[in-house]
Amino acid sequence: MSRSRRALALTLFSGALALPVPALAGGFYLQEQSPKETGRALSGGAAAADDPSIVYFNPAAMTNLPGIQTSMGGVALMASAHQTNRGSSRTVPGLPVSVPVSGPSGGNPFDKVIPIPSFYATAQVTDRLWLGLGVNAPFGLKLDYDDGFFGRYDSLYTNLKTYNIQPSLAYKLNDNFSVGGGVDVQYVKVTLTNALPQLSPLLADGEARVKGDDWTVGWNAGMFYTNGDTHVGVHYRSGIKHHLQGTQTVSGLQGLLAGSNGAVAATAPLDLPDIVTISMMHKLTPRLRAMITARWYNWSVFKGIAITSPAGTNVKELHYKDSYSVGVGGEYDVSPALTLRAGTMFDRTPTNPQYLTTRVPDGDRVWLTGGATWNISPAFALNLSYAHTFVEKANIIRPDISYQGTPAAITATTLSQTSGNADQLAASFTARF
Repeated sequence: MSRSRRALALTLFSGALALPVPALAGGFYLQEQSPKETGRALSGGAAAADDPSIVYFNPAAMTNLPGIQTSMGGVALMASAHQTNRGSSRTVPGLPVSVPVSGPSGGNPFDKVIPIPSFYATAQVTDRLWLGLGVNAPFGLKLDYDDGFFGRYDSLYTNLKTYNIQPSLAYKLNDNFSVGGGVDVQYVKVTLTNALPQLSPLLADGEARVKGDDWTVGWNAGMFYTNGDTHVGVHYRSGIKHHLQGTQTVSGLQGLLAGSNGAVAATAPLDLPDIVTISMMHKLTPRLRAMITARWYNWSVFKGIAITSPAGTNVKELHYKDSYSVGVGGEYDVSPALTLRAGTMFDRTPTNPQYLTTRVPDGDRVWLTGGATWNISPAFALNLSYAHTFVEKANIIRPDISYQGTPAAITATTLSQTSGNADQLAASFTARF
């Protein structure tokens, strides 16, 4: 290859990086961290303190759990989403007008069943000291659109996984107040793909793929108050700053763009939000309890993703907004063996309408939930829950520029209306010793 062609290939490759950066739009925080909490729309939050999953929601409240307790279970998430093409288009170098981007709707990009497992354990060491451990997956996302999807220049495949290990402790200051905290050892792995346009729309698309992973440590702390009839909990979970390391691969480009094909080492930051939780539970009668929880998410730290490689640094802007959720619920002890619960929650999306993408077909969400606990014996309990989530429709207007700053620059604009909903079936088994 001549020096001039090598220079052109490097320039085009640098421009290609502007398209496939990880466009992780939408709220990819997984609320589903406790099958028992799912049944009351997470309204128990940092204050309910009646299940080992409190390790995650507020470790300070472990002091309300005597002896040794464990909880193992998971949520089966069944989500659906649909994209409707509203006139997606792309430019062609040398032509004064854009041409339509056609293709199928991409189908339902979610797996039929998405498992979200969790494990928690608490242990009373003395009359004042408790230890705990939580293992869960607090952030995650997986979507896979059908080949030829009209929004393929925005996204095709997205797979983000996190695994969080949280050793914790709590200390009872007196009969009413406790404090606690933990360390979050978190692993993240990301794989993302999307199509790359050729100079001629008559040619088969190329593909961009980004892969990376990272281990990072965060922390969390909380306070818990109880007078017997009323519980109040406050919890803070630190944001985690991941630094992904992996590869970026471009393939399938033809003609003058062919020099951009290849794989290079790449790095990218991934900033996950701080979360503040405030909860209250009150016994209305000896059998009836009401709960409310509010959460704030510092999503504004997630402004975009910057991919750094030998070709330079490119940023895809997302500009998330701080968001919040509010859940209310209640539960009733039908008998010593059976408790019924229900709840509802409003969960505001952090996505910015100006930068919405098909990576996460997200909108404001409303949960309706119900559940039950069967106390098999004083030592064993089975928790079952169901939740339905209504997701607000949203309009996607997403322009993405490939090969920016070169004569080959192409702008692909994805215009889509996204809609969807989700169902959850959850179960956990609690053992007390």
